Amino acid sequence: MRGTKSLKVGITIGDINGIGPEVILKSLKDKRILGAITPIIYGLESALSYYKKKTGLSDIELVTIKEAGKSRNGKINVIDVSSENIEVNEGKEANSSGKVAVMALELAAKDISTGAIDVIVTAPISKIVCQNAGFKFQGHTEYFSSLSNGAEALMLLNSSIMKIALVTTHVALKDVSESISIEKITNKTKIFDQSLKKDFGIRKPKIAVLSLNPHSGEDGKMGTEEKDVIIPAINKLKDEGIMAFGPFPSDGFFGSEARKDFDGILSMYHDQGLTVFKALSFDEGVNYTSGLPIVRTSPDHGTAFDIAGKGLASETSMRNAIYLAVDVFKSRAFYKESSRNALEIKKQKEEVKPKVLKKN
Repeated sequence: MRGTKSLKVGITIGDINGIGPEVILKSLKDKRILGAITPIIYGLESALSYYKKKTGLSDIELVTIKEAGKSRNGKINVIDVSSENIEVNEGKEANSSGKVAVMALELAAKDISTGAIDVIVTAPISKIVCQNAGFKFQGHTEYFSSLSNGAEALMLLNSSIMKIALVTTHVALKDVSESISIEKITNKTKIFDQSLKKDFGIRKPKIAVLSLNPHSGEDGKMGTEEKDVIIPAINKLKDEGIMAFGPFPSDGFFGSEARKDFDGILSMYHDQGLTVFKALSFDEGVNYTSGLPIVRTSPDHGTAFDIAGKGLASETSMRNAIYLAVDVFKSRAFYKESSRNALEIKKQKEEVKPKVLKKN
């Protein structure tokens, strides 16, 4: 394992017409961060140079390299994913920018699979633009899950305020009820539980499970999903030793201090969890894809085409995404080593058998 001083962080440029390039540059402008990581940006040097000039970041030095193995410590490395002359059209949706975003993603994914980089941080993409460019997935989460030998991914939003994960992600609200099941809730909670232990160092995590219907269905008067699906799933999880509690109605749960009693919150659908999360943590929140063999993080905002190139985008979420990727990488290594040591101690104890005294 590499030491953290040479940790290679692959950063995909996202949509070059959005705020991705700007927040990447801003997050790396403090040279102290280069003492902890070696950033490798997958994208276009020309696009980054454009935003350097446009947003007053001309003093940032970029080094163009051919491959991740040629990266230089203490420098901001850039790999051009295309040799075509692709222009930046800030704030505009364009097939060309979608093509760059997809190529950056694919090359970074290839490099992390071979160990050329240690973690991936993805700048925001436009799903529609990328799909028009041939991207066949709903988003980053689904893409990386497809590359991970069938591993089930869990979208987890992290901030200093809360950690919240989703049972369903990019599903229409009308389809959520049919998309949740006892099996799905238990599987997602198990991934969440393991992630809190392995990726965040929480030994005995407590997980709050939210209800689907108002007032948790009021004993079936406002829906039966709680009685038929969510409560049986929670009981099953408890039987397996996982500290899952609920279901809690979202309004009362978030309207009180209850969330502070839990290490993680499991939401049934996208907006149920993300609306509250972004309202409370928008500037600092990070989207983390847990349950995968690789470490992938992302800022919790989108392309923000409306402010692209204006120098208004905050880099806090992107910087936090970089920090979280490094922290999870280190936490996983510590967890692995601790588990190995615990297994070795157990093995040694089993080998030392007490002597049996024979009767005369």
